[in-house]
Amino acid sequence: MPSLGAIARKIAGLPEPETEPETVPGQGRAAVWEAAGAELAAQQRGGPAAAPPRSPAPPWVPEPEKSGAVAARRLGRGLVWGVLGLAALTGIRSWVAPPTATAPQQEAPPAAAPAYPEAAAQAVAARLARAYLTWDQNAPDVRAAQLAAVLPPGADTAMGWDGDGRQTVTAVEPGTVTPGPQGRARVRVDVLLAAAGAGAPARWIALDVPVARAKGGGVVVTGQPGILGVPTTGPTAPAAPVPVSDTELSRTTESAVAQFLAALTTGDTGTVTAPGAQIPPLPEGIAFRSLDAWAIDQEEKAGDRTGTALVTWEIGGATIQQTYRVVLTRVSSASAARWQVAALHGGDHM
Repeated sequence: MPSLGAIARKIAGLPEPETEPETVPGQGRAAVWEAAGAELAAQQRGGPAAAPPRSPAPPWVPEPEKSGAVAARRLGRGLVWGVLGLAALTGIRSWVAPPTATAPQQEAPPAAAPAYPEAAAQAVAARLARAYLTWDQNAPDVRAAQLAAVLPPGADTAMGWDGDGRQTVTAVEPGTVTPGPQGRARVRVDVLLAAAGAGAPARWIALDVPVARAKGGGVVVTGQPGILGVPTTGPTAPAAPVPVSDTELSRTTESAVAQFLAALTTGDTGTVTAPGAQIPPLPEGIAFRSLDAWAIDQEEKAGDRTGTALVTWEIGGATIQQTYRVVLTRVSSASAARWQVAALHGGDHM
């Protein structure tokens, strides 16, 4: 069987190392000794030396290599050189230690546009509205100085006023900010004007104030506002839930609720509120008139109960009726158990 080295030399197409033909073991040495003995005997007899015996023929017969073996050797040689060429191109290191696969980079989401500074816009528009609608013909410089604080440098501080008359602003309520292109916006401001004379009522009007973001930061008024009317009614409210009342529990807890409401106007609420409840009393000038209606909501679960109270107060020389949501909790002691107020909220159901 051929050795591994011989197989590798055949695949790579390398020449075989030159070696002397091997003879039968011991045959070459014996021939030498026989030739030397024959020459010595001839010299002693005085005759010619005998010719040395011929070397025997080799024990194998060379055979020509078959065409299939030649093709296999050529194919193997091509494969070896192909692998060596591929290794040279890609790098042997990448075969031994392939690079670690990296996660595909995700595109960063586009940065959201900064929100419009509504609070700053409302503050500037409110200051403009108060100064713009306040004037006194005897002190025109006061209005001009207040307007200059919210207008760009060099702007006309008269802003359309002819310099006559007298008017005072009682309240200012900034409202909706409507952003526009290039950092501009429009701010709605409601303004309450004081009575213009004896018997004249105060009145609400509205302004649309144009503003814009300033280059150095902040918001600045960019032009004259426009006076608008105000709605005479509010928007339609969603339908309020109408809970089912617990008639029996409402009847048994009505006196405890009335006692609590009366205590709100005297400052002594500690004895009528549940332990841990923090309900401050009402200020002076308000008196409890009556508990006009009381109904506890019907609930299946045990625990605190909530009801609706309709209460009449005396204030400012008149009476006014208001609605409250009252939370009751069950308080037990060694002698008895009773319901006490744990929380009080104005308004109807939430």
